[in-house]
Amino acid sequence: MTKKTDKEGTETPKQKIREFRVGDLAVYPAHGVGRINSIETRIVNGEEHDFYMMKIIENEMTIMIPTWNVEQVGLRDVIDKKEIPKVYEVMKKREDSTSETQTWNRRYREYMDKLKTGSLYDVAEVYRDLSILKLTKDLSFGERKLYDTAQTLLVMELSTASDTDEKTIMSEMEILFPPKKSESADDEDTPDE
Repeated sequence: MTKKTDKEGTETPKQKIREFRVGDLAVYPAHGVGRINSIETRIVNGEEHDFYMMKIIENEMTIMIPTWNVEQVGLRDVIDKKEIPKVYEVMKKREDSTSETQTWNRRYREYMDKLKTGSLYDVAEVYRDLSILKLTKDLSFGERKLYDTAQTLLVMELSTASDTDEKTIMSEMEILFPPKKSESADDEDTPDE
């Protein structure tokens, strides 16, 4: 048996696959935070396999995740509370935004790929880029759908990680991207009588 070594020749420990238990909260890429409700054995191609039965909190969808395939599907723990400021830093960072320089098709593919990674930092980038774009123009239907998805994924995980209500998280995110002048001016256009 050969041991895995890195480029310096030192042995690298084999990464242990995360085992979830019933009741654990976890994040499934592009779907968000869910709870492991049960671990069930099913027969697939004549063989018994264990599956996590995960219910997504946002829409109560149930997803079957093979316990042996957790890493490949991207199932992960909810971010740690101390990582939350880093997520906000990604949303505040402006120079990496490519939203205005790419064609819609290319942006859409890039955003979808980022949402599918399961990384909350990637989701924050999608939200940031579309929020910046939203400040300069009305989002198309497809852009709006991606924006809403990214926003929902962020709000759900940040509120879960910080044990804060979703409204508070939403308010914190909205402060980063105040509405266009015309949007806020519409509310103030009523004449004084």
